Amino acid sequence: MKNFILDTNVLLHDPQSLFKFQDNNIIIPITVIEEIDRFKKDMNETGRNARMVSRILDSMREKGSLAAGVAMPGGGTLRIEMFSEKHFKNLPVDLRVDNGDNRIIAVAQDVRDRFPDAVTIFVTKDSNLRIKADAIGLTAEDYESDKIDIQDLYSGTRSIEVPPDAVDRFYGQGWLETPADLAPNEFITIVDSVNPNHSAICRNDPDNSRIVPVRKVPKEGIWSLFPRNREQSFALDVLMDDSIKLVTLVGKAGTGKTLLAIAAGLHKTAEENIYTRLLVSRPVFPMGKDLGFLPGDIEEKLTPWMQPIFDNVELLISGHESEKRHSKGYKELMAMGLLDIEPLTYIRGRSIPNQYLIVDEAQNLTPHEIKTIVTRVGEGTKIVLTGDPYQIDNPYVDSSSNGLTYLVEKFKGERIAAHVTLTKGERSELAELAANLL
Repeated sequence: MKNFILDTNVLLHDPQSLFKFQDNNIIIPITVIEEIDRFKKDMNETGRNARMVSRILDSMREKGSLAAGVAMPGGGTLRIEMFSEKHFKNLPVDLRVDNGDNRIIAVAQDVRDRFPDAVTIFVTKDSNLRIKADAIGLTAEDYESDKIDIQDLYSGTRSIEVPPDAVDRFYGQGWLETPADLAPNEFITIVDSVNPNHSAICRNDPDNSRIVPVRKVPKEGIWSLFPRNREQSFALDVLMDDSIKLVTLVGKAGTGKTLLAIAAGLHKTAEENIYTRLLVSRPVFPMGKDLGFLPGDIEEKLTPWMQPIFDNVELLISGHESEKRHSKGYKELMAMGLLDIEPLTYIRGRSIPNQYLIVDEAQNLTPHEIKTIVTRVGEGTKIVLTGDPYQIDNPYVDSSSNGLTYLVEKFKGERIAAHVTLTKGERSELAELAANLL
């Protein structure tokens, strides 16, 4: 049996973490409770998590003394460990400064020393605190129950070598039997094993029974937009497929994630009338933060955050109009209710039916926030989430623990979901070099 000492950030990241340590002992320093108390009035995701932790601990308190230890449903115990000045005596002089982090480390060290026969592990998402703990001989780990190794992230695409006649049969009959181990809606490039230049691009169907051709883009394009590489063709295929309700697009800056999603959304909403509205949103970081710190009315407050979305929409509309085809202006689309651009701040509690919903910069969301958003989706709505796991502004998540990568892995086997990783930058030669070199 092990003793796990939990830091404040673990509980604020995932209140249910209390139940994810199997039949081991969970120890929470009293300093953690004090720090959680300071967050409980915040009207954001951190505040909600703090209140949930307090409710869970209060319900556990009714089952026994938290000071002595309360039996957990899965085995092991949960207890609150008090701090006193004597805990500082074994710390190095530099760590005897009285602050929250040092108090928590001191309690963890005291638990280790009092129970030498048990393995004691300090769990924190703070990398500097893990370094401090390691420096004094404590075993420290990150909380990784919801982590996805970014190097092993499902890409949604692969290449498969096939016999020479298989490519010809695919072009002739328009399908082939599904090779083994493919996920529903996974994209495949079948390559002639003798002649590598003889190939075809295709998609595994949702029922995992056959691979079929990637749909061709109309000669007029999608809102006058044409795919520039293979992955963009894959992305447009699933963005335009109404049977696929959830699409995730991952890629570095300049690969066209947001532009492709908005083009498909405009086409489906303004031209095909499949959806009542195109709703484009992105986190006003941090999610749930009050917008009152910016001057002006709500539209003026939102403009700095939503400008990247405005830029993409304006680019598409200007290109659409240049083809001399009928097109409504950007302001007119919004006035008619066909297009709406808003933050994710107030999405909790809403229901969003019959809309084409795009969530940009989704890598800045936690797994819980992603769940909150996707569970808002009503009947007839398609949701597209885009982001770059290597460009994260949220200090509480990283490339492995953000909500976007979590969603990709959880939905990769579902027939109504599809994922594409875009690798080639198309914004400009300079942007592509910067993304690769800097």
